[in-house]
Amino acid sequence: MNIELNVLGTPLQPCCYEPATGYFRDGYCRTIQEDRGTHVVCAIVTEEFLEYTKTKGNDLSTPLPYLNFPGLSSGDKWCLCISRWLEAEKAGKAPPIVLEATHQKALQYVSLDVLIKYESVNP
Repeated sequence: MNIELNVLGTPLQPCCYEPATGYFRDGYCRTIQEDRGTHVVCAIVTEEFLEYTKTKGNDLSTPLPYLNFPGLSSGDKWCLCISRWLEAEKAGKAPPIVLEATHQKALQYVSLDVLIKYESVNP
């Protein structure tokens, strides 16, 4: 079995099981080549981020029962696409993240120093 690592170089921890998040909906922010969004950032979403991403065409707050998606509220954890998180970061709207649950692939897009600035104090 191949152990996946987080941005700290330790075993990847789960992000959230309720609601089930991640590309595989298994609670982990891990990815494969077919994951066009590269859902590797474990974020604790804020109202500000939810409103921001909605303006960009990705409404994460509205429930979609046919996809078994309850909709997110401020404080929920969710695996975000690295590109959307970076876009929000540049706009000053990035939510805090859980480093232990953020996949090491994120480091191909952003430095650990930047990620640490957004580390949640209460994951």
